[in-house]
Amino acid sequence: MKVNLTSDVVNQLSLLGAVVIVGLTIFVAGKYIKQMKTDTSTGELAEENWDGIGEYKNPLPLGWAASFMGTIIWALWYWFLGYPLNAFSQIGQYNEEVAEYNKAYEAKWQNPDKETLMGMGEGVFLVQCAPCHGIAGDGIDGKAQGFDKRMTEEQVLHVIANGQKGLGYPMGEMPAGMASGDDAKAIAKWIAGGMKGEKPAAFAACASCHGEDGTGMNGQAPNLKEYDEALVKHVLDNGKVGSIGTMPSFKGMLTDVQKKAVATYIQSLKEN
Repeated sequence: MKVNLTSDVVNQLSLLGAVVIVGLTIFVAGKYIKQMKTDTSTGELAEENWDGIGEYKNPLPLGWAASFMGTIIWALWYWFLGYPLNAFSQIGQYNEEVAEYNKAYEAKWQNPDKETLMGMGEGVFLVQCAPCHGIAGDGIDGKAQGFDKRMTEEQVLHVIANGQKGLGYPMGEMPAGMASGDDAKAIAKWIAGGMKGEKPAAFAACASCHGEDGTGMNGQAPNLKEYDEALVKHVLDNGKVGSIGTMPSFKGMLTDVQKKAVATYIQSLKEN
């Protein structure tokens, strides 16, 4: 890519500043060296003195006063009209380039088939997710969430006891302590077992948001049965507090089609 340096306001300001500084330095140095050789102190002494050393009541040198005021005016122009508030920004350029690339990326992969989503999702998963969740998505011996099944009993109990905040679902955040004791254990065992068999009566507290079937009432709350696309997108956008730490948000780092690809790949881990 060819770069036109003459159109860069930063370079122009730098060159102008260098010329001005060199010129002022030569002028001021020459002027005061000459004064040191020829001038004598004159004027009226001020009454105040320190150990016999006083000051003359001379007015400010015109050149000094002009330079001082000029510096203030230049500083105001530099910040508000020149640079940085009204000029080139590397961060701004980077954000514009990323947005342009993401737009082209989304257009290219607007309607990907499942095979494409699987390949794309696997690539993102191995780079961004595998360090914590394992290359096979098994959670590295239970140290992180595994995707071979929705949740273990211990994980369900942790959520019941501590709640779940910040996922951004319409139903809002889940408060801590929705159940306790044997009721919590019964709920955890039923959910971890694939929600099969007789439903615990205590699940009624969960059904108010997650629905009687636990699938989240059409995206109003997290799906307790599987990692559907909506759940994966919410977690990727908002991060998640887990039993071993906090997963960061990937909002702005992944496009919508990449999030969909990750969801497709995670769902395949359970199928396999």
